[in-house]
Amino acid sequence: MYAFTYERPATAADAQKLAQAGGKLLAGGQTLLASMKLRLAAPEQLVDLAGIADLKGIRREAGTLTIGAMTRHCDVAESAEVRADIPALAELAGHIGDKQVRAMGTIGGSVANNDPAADYPAALMALGATVHTGTRQIKADDFFQGLFATALEDGELITAIGLPIPKRAAYVKFVQPASRFALIGVFVAQLGDGSVRVAVTGGGNGVFRHAGMEAALGKQFSPDAVAGVKTDEAEMSSDLHGSAAYRAHLVGVMTQRAVAQALA
Repeated sequence: MYAFTYERPATAADAQKLAQAGGKLLAGGQTLLASMKLRLAAPEQLVDLAGIADLKGIRREAGTLTIGAMTRHCDVAESAEVRADIPALAELAGHIGDKQVRAMGTIGGSVANNDPAADYPAALMALGATVHTGTRQIKADDFFQGLFATALEDGELITAIGLPIPKRAAYVKFVQPASRFALIGVFVAQLGDGSVRVAVTGGGNGVFRHAGMEAALGKQFSPDAVAGVKTDEAEMSSDLHGSAAYRAHLVGVMTQRAVAQALA
């Protein structure tokens, strides 16, 4: 490591001021601290959000679950509200990384980092979620903008995530054994108005919605409806863990499994 200053503000307003002055926001630290150890990141000032009580907690209001940005993965997984209203989200959170990661990582940190194989971005995009910051609200479709890229401006702080409660939903992922990230993960949600949204993570340049799957499931919400829907290999990533063709195939398999699970 190297020398840096450390701040632990007690309010979101103070954290916002420090971030706007150039401080690097620290949520769960599961990516940032590892990057610092590898000298891939070298912030001069860390702004630890762990002491801000207003950024934690889960509440239901008007058909929406609002989750504070500093709510840990394990708290989402174990929340009675989440299990009752969006069990697919609780299941997702309970299978992020390992116990140590779930005990430290936060939903806001994961969303802000937007790793191309992270789980939460798929949930937000499929559910049509809204990202709340200290100054505005951003729809998930507009928030995620590609590989580690988001609509956040420099110094902007995520305060909460608003998730509409769906009629039914499920998330299924094919796990990369070493990292526990998704080689391919698919979140399927049928919303209250009957519309269907399908989001894929792990397969390309960040999370994306699958228009073909959505169209097929909008007509008939069943695994058979998407059995013949193809995924363009050209849009898939390829690495030592799996080729683009393999990932494209997995999208179809995971989508069918997710639909079956949502119907169960």
